Amino acid sequence: MTKSTIRERLAIKPLEMEHLAQFNDLLRYAFQVTNQELSEIGWEEDEIRQAKSPVLKKADVLGWFDGDKLASQIAVYPMKVNVHGKIYSMGGVTGVATYPEYAAMGLMHDLMMQALEDMRRRGQSISFLYPYSIPFYRKKGWEIVSDKMTFTIKDTQLPKRVEVPGMVERVPQDHEDFKKLYSEFSAQRHGALQRDDLAWEEYWRWDVDDMIVAIYYDGEHRPTGYVVYLLENDTFKIKEIVYLNQEARHGIWNYISAHFSMVDSVKGDNFTGEAMAFLLEDSEIKETICPYIMARIVDVERFLRDFPFAAAPAGKKIHLKLTDPMAAWNQDDFSIAWNEDGEAVCTRGSTEGEEVRIDIQTLTTMLMSYRRPSYLARIERLHAAPRTVKLLEQVIPSEQPYFSDYF
Repeated sequence: MTKSTIRERLAIKPLEMEHLAQFNDLLRYAFQVTNQELSEIGWEEDEIRQAKSPVLKKADVLGWFDGDKLASQIAVYPMKVNVHGKIYSMGGVTGVATYPEYAAMGLMHDLMMQALEDMRRRGQSISFLYPYSIPFYRKKGWEIVSDKMTFTIKDTQLPKRVEVPGMVERVPQDHEDFKKLYSEFSAQRHGALQRDDLAWEEYWRWDVDDMIVAIYYDGEHRPTGYVVYLLENDTFKIKEIVYLNQEARHGIWNYISAHFSMVDSVKGDNFTGEAMAFLLEDSEIKETICPYIMARIVDVERFLRDFPFAAAPAGKKIHLKLTDPMAAWNQDDFSIAWNEDGEAVCTRGSTEGEEVRIDIQTLTTMLMSYRRPSYLARIERLHAAPRTVKLLEQVIPSEQPYFSDYF
């Protein structure tokens, strides 16, 4: 039987709760996750079976079916993300998998096309995902927008104590102050996911129960920083550090350093986009960097109209000549002009202004400020006159994204 014959009998339809077992089976087959591996981090058999039920309950999940058999699938979480202070509706893509016997039939391409159309219809003008293959997703229009830096600090390199007026308290994982503190942080921090109940479920999903949350309270008992960590094999393992000010940073590191006699090293992940070493007195630590989250603008017109461009002189205009390999509605010209009040106005179909030739991947990473316009122009990912690149540098905020979540 030929692939075209098989393809003809397949149909796309939404997954419902009745498809939970098939959804889980395909995920675990594709990503080679066994019951033994899940049990080692504390999962019970019933929990393993129900692990992804929130996806089918709260997400938009599409699949190709061969009769009643699931062949390929994609899920989109309804999420929100901070983009330079503007809260955007975001489609979090996950659960992407196809059985090998259905490979090379274009099934995932069609599912992603449909998912993008659905995200656009729902007003989700940007999408994030954790890539299993960066080249694959780049071809579909996603691009790297954040890094994860992993660091190792020997016990002898831990920072010296800095006097602060507050103190650290260990709290339960579901403590109200912990969630409120992250909400305050994410409202201020570009790139941060706005965690609702579903996002918090995903935050903890693959962690052991021994994970500890410690909050720094300032002198007036206001929560201003936290560390999420695990003590294991003489190592202080940090999942996430968040702080609203430098006092909280010092308070958190005072607390970590207080474990000097209990651990040989501190290891952790840093999602700030800035190296940890410079903040330490002894900077000769080991740090590694790897790409983390990818994103793609789903609806360029909506995204640009909401984007918080910095002010520019009235009359300044930029003409984006955009290409997009998947979303035909983005394959267009977009003009951005600044009015008398210094506000940016986006017009679809207009060719007025200084031309910028750019693809959807580069536009996404540029507007997310993962890479600056001058750098993108230098490596020929962006084509524009030097004065236009200078204008882009002026109007696009420079803060790098913070994104520490996984789904």
